[in-house]
Amino acid sequence: MQGLIQRVKHARVEVEGQVIGQIEQGVLLLLGVEKSDDATSADKLLHKVSNYRIFSDENDKMNLSLKDIQGELLVVSQFTLAADTKKGMRPSFSSAATPQQANELYEYFVSQAKELGLKVATGQFASDMQVSLCNDGPVTFNLSV
Repeated sequence: MQGLIQRVKHARVEVEGQVIGQIEQGVLLLLGVEKSDDATSADKLLHKVSNYRIFSDENDKMNLSLKDIQGELLVVSQFTLAADTKKGMRPSFSSAATPQQANELYEYFVSQAKELGLKVATGQFASDMQVSLCNDGPVTFNLSV
């Protein structure tokens, strides 16, 4: 499972010109699901996303997590993160999960994040989405589990 996280001052996702999810300070997560992923993968990634120390403390050191700052989380499904880009000039999606498996794990991830007490907003699975954000830093990390 792949998670591209970006520390944001704010972010939002639109579908057909309508805002369907938005957050203030927190993390925008682009979530990619591969065939080998399962609920355990999702749990591990959620633990990393919620506890990864990417926010500044009082000494301006990246020492605080999303949970520490009580930040918000915007989860957007991102099929292209599962691409294999090692060879050639066109991505291969042979390792990507089927739409059904990916949606099930996406929904599971979101429900587990809410159970943790995080304020969660989402995109719309398998939709043409426009994502806007103000990357704070910029700070971006690719998390894999």
